[in-house]
Amino acid sequence: MQYTARYHSPIGDILLAADDIGLTGLWFEGQKYFALSLDTEREEREIPLFERIKSWLDIYFSGKEPEFAVPLHFIGTEFQKDVWKILCSIPYGQTMTYGGIAKQIAAERGLPRMSAQAVGGAVGHNGISIIVPCHRVVGTNGSLTGYAGGIEKKVKLLTLEKTDMQRFFIPKKGTAL
Repeated sequence: MQYTARYHSPIGDILLAADDIGLTGLWFEGQKYFALSLDTEREEREIPLFERIKSWLDIYFSGKEPEFAVPLHFIGTEFQKDVWKILCSIPYGQTMTYGGIAKQIAAERGLPRMSAQAVGGAVGHNGISIIVPCHRVVGTNGSLTGYAGGIEKKVKLLTLEKTDMQRFFIPKKGTAL
């Protein structure tokens, strides 16, 4: 059984979802793939885990790095879960490229190479925004692409983390906008 709750952030309303294992979803209202992993049978109810998650988000949106973790329950393929675990390792205020993640996955799997586009697909389907920081993934050339919540939210999240934004740009056109 999944439970849902709402959180009002400074950059948009958020839907939270969790089960007995951990947080299963954190989506900005209206984002791409909104509530994709949400069970059809669910109950809107404040559970103790949501209190912890909301506290984490309050600290995060105050401009500080939360110093505690919340339990996560990834719902996806093994490849997606591997990518999402790497996302969790990207330090607050820093970024990693899709290609860098692809190289790490290839090394972990003993492969000569891995597709950065495949990694991009897994990053894009991350259902736990912010806490699993897919906003910290950027193009090799510094382009800020591929955030399901929208490029403007990606910029706001990176800026909130005091990421050096001088080397990044928003592309004028492309499929990942």
